[in-house]
Amino acid sequence: MNNLRKGFPVLKNYTYLNTAASGLLPEKVFEFRQDHDLDFLVSASILKEKQGEVLTEVRETVGKFFRCAPERVALVPNFSYGFNTLLEGLEKPVKALLIKNDYPSINWPVESRDFNCFYAEIDAHLEENIRAALKKHQPDIFAFSIVQYINGVKLSVNFLKDLKKEFPATLFVADGTQFLGTESFNFDSTGIDVVISSSYKWLNGGYGNGFILFNKNVEGKISPKHLGFGSLQGKYKAHEGNFIGKFEPGHQDTLNYGSLSVALKLLEKTGMDKIEAQIQKLKDFSKEKFSEMGLLEDLVVERKEHSSIYNIKGDEKLFQFLRNKNIITSQRGDGIRVSLHYFNTIEEVEKLLAALEGRP
Repeated sequence: MNNLRKGFPVLKNYTYLNTAASGLLPEKVFEFRQDHDLDFLVSASILKEKQGEVLTEVRETVGKFFRCAPERVALVPNFSYGFNTLLEGLEKPVKALLIKNDYPSINWPVESRDFNCFYAEIDAHLEENIRAALKKHQPDIFAFSIVQYINGVKLSVNFLKDLKKEFPATLFVADGTQFLGTESFNFDSTGIDVVISSSYKWLNGGYGNGFILFNKNVEGKISPKHLGFGSLQGKYKAHEGNFIGKFEPGHQDTLNYGSLSVALKLLEKTGMDKIEAQIQKLKDFSKEKFSEMGLLEDLVVERKEHSSIYNIKGDEKLFQFLRNKNIITSQRGDGIRVSLHYFNTIEEVEKLLAALEGRP
């Protein structure tokens, strides 16, 4: 267990149960960033001459980690930039299916455009609600989070795979920000059209980097209009009008994207099997204890599969009480969000439980 916590010095000072808000910066990523900026300080443009090689390596690392060919990987600074670029590339009029109260960075950009929007309700029967809405409305696009940011409700990859087979004409666009890094993910096997993700949460990649994974059948269905000098720079973007180049029009930051590459290699070295097993253990234990204490919504208790994000009953007073004990959480929705990553322990959950039992 100590090996899983190694390289995260913040864990010595806090019980950090807040990856859903911000992942930790691993020492390995910090060291890379220091070395990179030192190189830039002393070599300036000589370092930047290697930009194409660096970004190619990052693209290939992302593709290998998530099982997507590198020529179908776009590097973007964050989810919102990539998603808005994609939406602008859709031919109007557009019928869109959303999940009610999904992450604002998904729903707001869709709702702000002249799209015809429909919604699936989040409850214990979310999957049935989505299927019924798809059948009724036959939308052009279904945009959704794989894991809901407020309460951790999760759509299984197998469900999404089967659903895409039922509705092949609908463009499935998934936000993987609260999911990727918690279990192994083979993108090409899912049939999902597009997965977009920021990397500062469960991937521990720091801020300013993200990526898009495209199904090979997407090109031609989306026509982004962003272009710039950077659109033609690099091994996989050499020909004019190439698809991923339209998501990468400007200068790409080798510091931030290099950080993502280092973070993914760290996850790979740690072992996604170990990471997945530890998260499973933590979330099962937590759900049982939170349920016994009556802290969870009924819909979460009733669902068989869930993420490692839980929203427990609590207010500002409880949030500050926990913070004063160096237990780091977030206030989200009507409660307190607790999120558990592989570097957390059962002992840390027990510390939270003890604090909850002893609260004023």
